[in-house]
Amino acid sequence: MEKFQRLQAVAVPIDQANVDTDQIIPARFLRKPRQENAASFLFHDLRFNDDGSEKPAFVLNRPPFRSARILVAERNFGCGSSRENAVYALYDYGFRAVIAPSFGDIFFSNSFKNGLLPILLPAAAAATLRAALNAKPGAEITVDLAAQKVVGPDGTSYDFDIDPFRKHCLLEGVDEIGYTLGFAKAIAAFEQAQEPSWL
Repeated sequence: MEKFQRLQAVAVPIDQANVDTDQIIPARFLRKPRQENAASFLFHDLRFNDDGSEKPAFVLNRPPFRSARILVAERNFGCGSSRENAVYALYDYGFRAVIAPSFGDIFFSNSFKNGLLPILLPAAAAATLRAALNAKPGAEITVDLAAQKVVGPDGTSYDFDIDPFRKHCLLEGVDEIGYTLGFAKAIAAFEQAQEPSWL
């Protein structure tokens, strides 16, 4: 998993509330193996027409936003069914952080497990960021995980909270299994100490 410490990148606004996991990646693509790059499936039905051509009106199809690595969403982003593929699609496209006033619970948890940082900001702050991005397409936002701050295009800083364990894992680039494996020697020593003397 890629370490996440400080990211300054183009951010894209998604002004629609309740973007669910089926919009992020439609169900028919869930059969694809994880090894396949899921970026082409991201927002597929919103990004593409039936013939595969791009829908010019969709925000990610606009040139200033194509290289975005930060997404600023409306409330309840990632709601709907439990599908880790929604996070895969965002991550494979290049996103490393999603900012919103609220998230679907399972999406929120899956994001941390796969190196995507979900940031909760008040609705007014998220709306201000989206307005700035809409006014100046291609503008950058800075996410400083160590300092727990988001800095908008105009320099305004917003603090955010994060669970200390999840923060540690993202900073170090490890998931829960990788974190546990870091204690492999201590675990082995403990197990050896528990062996009955008659073995």
